[in-house]
Amino acid sequence: MHDLIVIGGGPAGLAAAVAAYENGVKDILIIERDQRLGGILNQCIHNGFGLYYFKEELTGPEYAARFIEKIQETDIKVLLDTMVLEVTEEKEVHIVNKENGYQILNTKALIFAMGCRERTRGAIGIAGSRPAGVYTAGSAQRYVNMEGYLVGKKVIILGSGDIGLIMARRMTLEGAEVLACVEVMPYSGGLTRNIVQCLDDYDIPLYLSHTITEIRGKNRVEQVVVSEVDEKRQPISGTEQTFDCDTILLSVGLIPENELSRDANLNLDNKTNGPFVYENMETSVPGIFACGNVVHVHDLVDFVTAESIRAGSAAADYILDQEKNLTKCLSVKNGDHVTYVVPQQIRDENVDRKVEVFFRVNKVFDDSQILIKSQGEILAKQKKSYIVPGEMEKIKLSKKVLDKVQNGDLEICVEEVSKG
Repeated sequence: MHDLIVIGGGPAGLAAAVAAYENGVKDILIIERDQRLGGILNQCIHNGFGLYYFKEELTGPEYAARFIEKIQETDIKVLLDTMVLEVTEEKEVHIVNKENGYQILNTKALIFAMGCRERTRGAIGIAGSRPAGVYTAGSAQRYVNMEGYLVGKKVIILGSGDIGLIMARRMTLEGAEVLACVEVMPYSGGLTRNIVQCLDDYDIPLYLSHTITEIRGKNRVEQVVVSEVDEKRQPISGTEQTFDCDTILLSVGLIPENELSRDANLNLDNKTNGPFVYENMETSVPGIFACGNVVHVHDLVDFVTAESIRAGSAAADYILDQEKNLTKCLSVKNGDHVTYVVPQQIRDENVDRKVEVFFRVNKVFDDSQILIKSQGEILAKQKKSYIVPGEMEKIKLSKKVLDKVQNGDLEICVEEVSKG
């Protein structure tokens, strides 16, 4: 019997484990399926990490190393190269590895930090033949940065998520020619800084409201057909462009890795594809917490760390019987132009001064305002000069605002502000 088991040894799992340890829990086990700690950060060799949390610019491996060093200074146990097969609602963790075979572990509390996975070609249904040379952007990143393989020489990137943008720059620096980045939406799905640093700085064109409508090639990709799409994302006849290329990188979205969450019978949000969580990152099953990209896809690892520290601290309170007896619960819902909100529920009595709510919008806004509503009444507002779907937003709700909520419902909305 362990006090705490953390599933996932990436940035979320590492930060959560350290936070739980610092809050008094000493019997902690981290389970990681890879052969080393660090998760996705190990293949993110570019800089830009740590600006918020460490107040300095780090590469992905450097960021991970800071937390790995903290783990090594503690008694936290780590199981590498170990796959978690199942987690039950009773907190039984079924694992398998080469050294010990199949085991069932028991724990007082669990933290889910499994991260997310990429959408593949099969998930988006591109027409055409099935040649070699089609990769997800993350797979290509691993091949190039960790395995030392150049995956192609003439590249088209479908989707403008951050990994795709970063790989446009990486492939260029490795000597490949990136012909274009193609995005089906009328706006980019990545951070503005990545559009500037990875596309604009290398004169790589970004085709908005376009998609790949056909892949051609026998053994290897030879051509792709790119078409403009209408407001319903349907290809417009007569707008086809043909590109000669040998490689396609897909950056078409990330999905929280939640098979284990379903095993544990957690309530899932169909907007985030992650678990419903409370303000302290506890899920619908008491004693099971979740943090990082398994809850919702973040754009900055610094935000993952802050969220995971909250989860680790709350797990420690649960294990050490320091939880409050909570009765009042507010439901947080996405209103106009908001795609999702996290957390989805706030226990008012668990908030001392304020609580952060993360959300994403579904269109580009210039001058706008974020509205906090309850039963149609505006409780608070915050002006913003620029909001885009590719960048996660957050707003801090004070205890004073929460106390004004009627009938347990809170709504986050965004609206344009007229310049008149």
